[in-house]
Amino acid sequence: MGGQGAKRRQVAGQSWRPETTTSRPQSDKRSRGIGKSSGRARNSANGNTRNNAKNNANNNEWLYGTHPVHEALKNPRRTLHRLIATSKAADALPPGATDRIRPELATSDEIAELLPERAVHQGLTLHAAPLPDLDLEDVMAPFDETEAPPLLFLDQVSDPHNVGAILRTASAFGAAAVIVQDRHAPQVTGTLAKSASGAVEHIPLIRVTNLSRALEAAADAGYFRLGLAGEADEVLGTQNLSDKIALVLGAEGPGLRRLTREKCDLLVKLPTHEPISSLNVSNAAAVALFAVSK
Repeated sequence: MGGQGAKRRQVAGQSWRPETTTSRPQSDKRSRGIGKSSGRARNSANGNTRNNAKNNANNNEWLYGTHPVHEALKNPRRTLHRLIATSKAADALPPGATDRIRPELATSDEIAELLPERAVHQGLTLHAAPLPDLDLEDVMAPFDETEAPPLLFLDQVSDPHNVGAILRTASAFGAAAVIVQDRHAPQVTGTLAKSASGAVEHIPLIRVTNLSRALEAAADAGYFRLGLAGEADEVLGTQNLSDKIALVLGAEGPGLRRLTREKCDLLVKLPTHEPISSLNVSNAAAVALFAVSK
């Protein structure tokens, strides 16, 4: 075929789709640094295929993007498997990042092969084990009966972009944790972690079987449960609130379920105005956290 043919590229320990290309001598492939080390990076390829990497999503996470990966590299609770970066992204890694893992060099397109379509990876992806699970009691126990950082309960908020943005907001306002019901919440994927901009390393995302029982446990620990509902009579910010607040937010559209509402000590609404009086749930979480953090 005149020197043309389907050629599989082995890059950063992964198998890549065949492509039609002019044959290159092995020395030329080395010169491009594919899957090889440059001064500070050494290839630690393990031979897993691209499909195997994606099929491992239930047990491991491909994080991507500058902030999620940098924060994960700094988190001692993260078990790190593989770090794949472009040369530029590898040079910009935070100090000490390569003490635990060496980056494998690849091109931007090759990194994109490992990730969801249109993922904005910024030249960086990290294969890591999920963070250890925490229980609600683990985050409530360190605080006394009268004062604690707020808790944030999400009732059937299923969009990973929203949950990620809420985690980022929760970190910014010093919340203790975000609590979700396991059946109706997204997993911590690269998409969620990217939306959280690194906050998944700092704010526990606690999964519970029964949200109503979790709200009861919060009440037993002295938390005042404040639910956001557009039809509520009282406006958030007009109350003399406790120093232990559990904010409860529902999904856009359905809002809080009946049983969740019944577990709240008070329903409040945000001070918005017509004709556009509703906010995205992540924006509503930001306003509510600001109000209870003042």
